[in-house]
Amino acid sequence: MAKTAWGDVPSEVGTAVTNKLGPIVRVEDVPEGQSADVTAVLGVASGDRAFVKAVVGVSPRMRWLRNEAAAATKAVGIAPAVRFSEDVIDGEGRRWFVVGFDHVPGRPADLSPGSPDLAVAARVVERIAVVPAPGVRPLSDRWAETAWWTHAGTPELAGHDSAALDELAARVPDLVRGDRLVHTDLHGLQFLIDGDRVAVIDWGLPGQGAPWVDTAFMVLRLFEAGHTPSAAEAWARERSTWSGDAEGALTPWAVFIAGLWSHWATVGRSPQHRADLARGFAEYRLR
Repeated sequence: MAKTAWGDVPSEVGTAVTNKLGPIVRVEDVPEGQSADVTAVLGVASGDRAFVKAVVGVSPRMRWLRNEAAAATKAVGIAPAVRFSEDVIDGEGRRWFVVGFDHVPGRPADLSPGSPDLAVAARVVERIAVVPAPGVRPLSDRWAETAWWTHAGTPELAGHDSAALDELAARVPDLVRGDRLVHTDLHGLQFLIDGDRVAVIDWGLPGQGAPWVDTAFMVLRLFEAGHTPSAAEAWARERSTWSGDAEGALTPWAVFIAGLWSHWATVGRSPQHRADLARGFAEYRLR
């Protein structure tokens, strides 16, 4: 997806942001990320900076940005604070949704074996898991569809009956029920570490669910970062978020996520390497 540079945004969008922040004297376009049409760090004369994201057109990406702005009001002190959010209609009649966040400096987390960032990530995951999530869509609703292995186009998991996998995955909506905030897309790039301060970004797919769910996602990401599956699971078992319920849910959850991400890869919504990661972990759990 080609992004729009800040200098090329419609005047209506630029004016809306200037009205919130003041005259912009410095612009740093941010090329990373595919979920927004505009991402830029904007500076004003005082030296203050804000990170601005904008999406044009009503679409899932606009919904994800609305989710991100809403989640920041729950994850106070963890997610970058929202300074403003506004719907803007440009001169061509197109709807834009624009959000200004506090600019948070930092580097991504290194999740490889032996990294000191593992302890940093652990503390943040445990902080997220105690945040109440009233008004956030429950994961049990968002993940109500579970029959991804028998869905047309989803590649089979070698050596396993697809119908049996769907039967196992069907347990997931009940297993993930809870009232805590869940990020659902944690990985190393979502952590911004700056000395003793850590923020978690990109809250486009938040949910209300069980406190173990983000820890389970971290198990996948540790596996991706070079940990053995058993070592990644051992890391999870040391977390306050983990429990006997989590232990019993891990295999159905792994099968569900592998099916979901495999389907997404076939329709172009998610990269193939992510599906391969989840499939590899599901195969390990099914041995």
